[in-house]
Amino acid sequence: MNLDNLKVVILAGGMGTRISEYTKEIPKPMIKIKNKPILIQILKIFIKYGINNFLIATGYKNQIINNYFLKNKNLIKILFRNKKKIKILFKLNNKICKICLYFTGLKTMTGGRLKRVKDELINKNSFMLTYGDGVANINIKNLIKFHLKKNSLATVTAVHPIARFGMIELNKNNMVKTFKEKKQTKKDWINGGFFVFKNEFLKYLKNDTTVLEGYPLEKVSKQKKLFAYKHKGFWMCMDTKRDRDNLDKVYPKYFK
Repeated sequence: MNLDNLKVVILAGGMGTRISEYTKEIPKPMIKIKNKPILIQILKIFIKYGINNFLIATGYKNQIINNYFLKNKNLIKILFRNKKKIKILFKLNNKICKICLYFTGLKTMTGGRLKRVKDELINKNSFMLTYGDGVANINIKNLIKFHLKKNSLATVTAVHPIARFGMIELNKNNMVKTFKEKKQTKKDWINGGFFVFKNEFLKYLKNDTTVLEGYPLEKVSKQKKLFAYKHKGFWMCMDTKRDRDNLDKVYPKYFK
């Protein structure tokens, strides 16, 4: 798989209602982690592995995302522009990136957003996709190698979830035997984003109400065409202000 031509779709259009302390003013992907929007920190994950072709599926407060790129000193050139999409060259981490800012509607579901951008994916054999609110120190090349080895129609990155609460172990007298601060569990696996898809996956998407994590992936799983790449390293999504604050603290430990 030629990484130079591989396109990454980033779902960045949701309303982020659980983190409304920020999203009343800005879209969720523009919330800053270490003084940069998390969207930029996500792009840097892929750039590290030589991938520089991105399609950002916007929705809620899309103009704020557009303006971030269009009014940025690192904007190199506007290649195309109409009411629906803007294509630019943008410099990030000393790499020139191709970025398409594609408005996919205000209330469109995750699968619907992907369906809306399929005209930009038609000539691709495969593409990647992730969410605009999560980061991981994932090895993208190893993920792609796994996808190719399995000849998978769809590959999802499986991660251990962050425990929401600390663990307390009690004895018979209700004395605390152990008290452990919350950390990643080692037993359960959840969807961590960072997907790789063959292009034919697009036929499973019906309309704007299609939830990617619903019918499309459930159907592919039943057909035994969905595989999971296990990422055992750092992963964290940003659902709440508390998540954002925790991520901001630990980010330098896992990302340079």
